[in-house]
Amino acid sequence: MRSILLLVLFTSITLQAQKNQLSLDYYLPEDVTYNTAIPTPEDVLGYVPGTWHVSHDKLVSYMKVLAKASDRIHIEQQGLTYEDRPLLLLTITSPENHNRLETIRQDHLALTETASERLNTNELPVVVYQGFSIHGNEPSGSNAALVAAYYLAAAQGPKINELLKHTVILFDPSLNPDGLQRFAYWANTNKSKHINTDPQDREYDEVWPGGRTNHYWFDMNRDWLPVQLPESRARIATFHKWHPNILTDHHEMGSNSSFFFQPGIPSRTHPLTPALNQELTKNIGNYHAKALDNIGSLYYTEEDYDDFYYGKGSTFPDINGSIGILFEQASSRGHAQETDNGVLTFPFTIRNQFTAALSTLDAAVGMRTELLDYQRDFYKTARSKSTKGSYVFGNEKDAASGYHLAEILKRHNIDVYELKENFSKNGKTFKKAHSYVVPKNQRQQRLLEAMFETRTTFQDSLFYDISAWTFPLAFNLDFIEEASTSHLGPKIDSLEMPKGVVTKSNYGYLMQWHHYYAPKALQQLLDKDLRAKVAMKPFSLNGKDYDYGTIFIPVQNQELNSTELFTFLSDVSKKSHLTLTGVPTGLTEGIDLGSRQFKPISKTKVALLVGEGITPYDAGEIWHLFDTRYAMNITKLDVKNFNRYDLSSYTDIILPNSWGRALTPKDAQHLKDWVKDGGTLIGFKNAARFYNSEKFMSLKFKRVEDTASNISFEDRNNYFGAKGIGGAIFEAKQDRSHPINFGYKNTTIPLFRNSTIFIEADKDSYNNPLQYTKSPLLSGYINDKNLDALAETVPFKHNRLGSGHVILFTDNTNFRAFWYGTNKLLMNAIFFGNHM
Repeated sequence: MRSILLLVLFTSITLQAQKNQLSLDYYLPEDVTYNTAIPTPEDVLGYVPGTWHVSHDKLVSYMKVLAKASDRIHIEQQGLTYEDRPLLLLTITSPENHNRLETIRQDHLALTETASERLNTNELPVVVYQGFSIHGNEPSGSNAALVAAYYLAAAQGPKINELLKHTVILFDPSLNPDGLQRFAYWANTNKSKHINTDPQDREYDEVWPGGRTNHYWFDMNRDWLPVQLPESRARIATFHKWHPNILTDHHEMGSNSSFFFQPGIPSRTHPLTPALNQELTKNIGNYHAKALDNIGSLYYTEEDYDDFYYGKGSTFPDINGSIGILFEQASSRGHAQETDNGVLTFPFTIRNQFTAALSTLDAAVGMRTELLDYQRDFYKTARSKSTKGSYVFGNEKDAASGYHLAEILKRHNIDVYELKENFSKNGKTFKKAHSYVVPKNQRQQRLLEAMFETRTTFQDSLFYDISAWTFPLAFNLDFIEEASTSHLGPKIDSLEMPKGVVTKSNYGYLMQWHHYYAPKALQQLLDKDLRAKVAMKPFSLNGKDYDYGTIFIPVQNQELNSTELFTFLSDVSKKSHLTLTGVPTGLTEGIDLGSRQFKPISKTKVALLVGEGITPYDAGEIWHLFDTRYAMNITKLDVKNFNRYDLSSYTDIILPNSWGRALTPKDAQHLKDWVKDGGTLIGFKNAARFYNSEKFMSLKFKRVEDTASNISFEDRNNYFGAKGIGGAIFEAKQDRSHPINFGYKNTTIPLFRNSTIFIEADKDSYNNPLQYTKSPLLSGYINDKNLDALAETVPFKHNRLGSGHVILFTDNTNFRAFWYGTNKLLMNAIFFGNHM
């Protein structure tokens, strides 16, 4: 014990001495001199980087001061986060290049066009995008950005002059301002004067949800392809404005690791990525190895991570003619902690990230013409390989879903066209203003193929992320992969959302439930205390067919008179971009408007369980859906206080996926009592096991029997990894008469799944309104035994409990905000759960 105390005391003294001695010299190369007129980080922050975790506001302050002091730096604000923090971009190059920057940009973009042969790559600067800390609690990147920006502004001599002459650096000091701010607060408020390196100290265990994510708890390093978040939209606009040759993405990993740089595991590279991309990545890696050797840092490469999912910062460039580089630094998680490799200090992590940032620039200069030529050949080859024809996608009954997919394509500079005229194929109808045509023969052909392809065969069975993301399936759109270009109408320069339409009535209004924003419109009605009913059966009126789930708003006996109601509904239709049809009579073909088959819709008050044990991503996606898409209030209830909450005012409570046990047995009873009194409980994924153990519903799980025979100790992790479902797309049958499926027009639906929760179907078919088909795989990887087990199981269960309802989804209906196609399943559970 005495020896341990002496060791702790020695470590504390050593760290305190390091703090007192830490200076910028610890980071900076000695082969250049520095301009004393350029403010150092310490001049502005009051401390040397690494002494404290920089907060985003202080990071912004320093970058602005630096830009004002240096003629090498231009600073601009690309946008704002959800919390209104600025998204900064520094463009760093020589003053001479700044004077002709737009010419340089236009020439660089010309490399991606058909006339690129006229350009001499020996005369063009290389463009490098350096992005830091997209995960806010991986802060060594953004803290290294302080040092890197200073170096690029202040260093003097032939080496830096040569670098700035031949390079345009797009410098993004914080890819996740909200998360960085959250984590800096945690690390700094828990820092001791005498730094405690015990990994169990509170400093190294931040509270839920942590600083990794943005405001709505999204992992933004999965949003480069879907582009659903404001931070992503800003950086994607910059990417396509410049088409950088290299993009670096600075991350952190477990504290007991060292330093990783790409390439990743060779067998896990997406087949659409050219082989030369990985060769260039490896050559760039030689520069990193040399630089890290010079400072004695441990590192590894090609043994971890992959380049498969194109929605990550290190992989998105690979399908755009660029080279994406992932850096993973062992994390101190605070200021210093004990690890397998000794005490890991925050300054040490910053130095490694800074070193890799500079070695990237050295590689860019050393490989400049090679990188520029590769980019030109990438787009030239894409055009020569692109096939004839086009993709057509849309939904004849919902213009909004198709619009939002077209919106993503436009953000990626993919050419999108209107549909020339209505047509039908393979039993699907494509209507003008509801459908879009995308020709394959265009500059972004490879990116387009990556977004639309369905792939079910793979070189490897392990994936760092999802194995499928086919966008038309994610949006549940009808689409044709091999359509004629004869369907091309005018090219769309500026997308417009569908306009809302209302026809006045003194009897009532009908709203089809097919439209993506129908839940938003319904919520506006309920918030206004207006009465609305839902049709449990189809009917026809005035020659128009109305489907299951049609909403009826009577004019009489409302809080508003007929004129006021029309004015209000006009505003609703405008905000929700949908049609409300005024009708003169209640007499229909089918159920009449006064029928008992029109069920009243109750006003909702929804709560969401959050806190320790709940998966932040899943909870955040639900919060985001309610708050930003449907303008619906949702109360976040922390599980740590759950048993003390009065639940009586809530109509619905959502239990997202969790790890371990988020609710105690006492909490479970509190929740069960509320359900029995009439509440609707909606659970996702691991809620299935909670439901079963606490007797909310009885579930029969289908288990996969598998024995690891002929598997070596070395291969055991790969064996178990291949048994998981990292993220793939499967087909399920829909009983359209069931309220969970209201608003869906087809008899099948693509579902995203990243779990191995297989639930047996009920013996009564009407209790299986969603059921996987016999051959459900549409796109992505799943091993044969799991696929056999999944077939004909159910992703949805409903159970009555007392006066209330219990609903289960085995998977996430709101995945990463781009699975528009299944959002309405959750909304149906909310609005129609008590009619199931």
